[in-house]
Amino acid sequence: MEKSIIYQKGACPINSVNDLLSRKWVFGIMKDLFAGKKHFNEFKEDKPELSNVVLSSTLKYLEDQGMICKNVIEDENRRNTEYFLTEKGRKMNKILYDMVIFGLYELEGDLRDDEFKEEIKKGYEEILL
Repeated sequence: MEKSIIYQKGACPINSVNDLLSRKWVFGIMKDLFAGKKHFNEFKEDKPELSNVVLSSTLKYLEDQGMICKNVIEDENRRNTEYFLTEKGRKMNKILYDMVIFGLYELEGDLRDDEFKEEIKKGYEEILL
């Protein structure tokens, strides 16, 4: 019996997306980019356990994957790097929003207060939709 096409190596889009997103910190950095953060130190603000080395390598990884681009601004006194979502990266909004909804309403966790859930949902709608 022949294997179904969805089980052939390299043919599964779910595995491809999983490979892209399974790296630690990718979701948090993508969320931050959607929220308007664009500087290295902004990504670290609410992630004290995120090291500079890991953040640098994750940003480079996302750039290599075409999800983000960087803009380096140099003047006489300093160099400033800003990161932005590419068109490809912005297409992640629906996936991230669906994850938010699933997490809020299908996983118990600590979020049992319905009003608080709605506030969180609205906050994510503002940045993702």
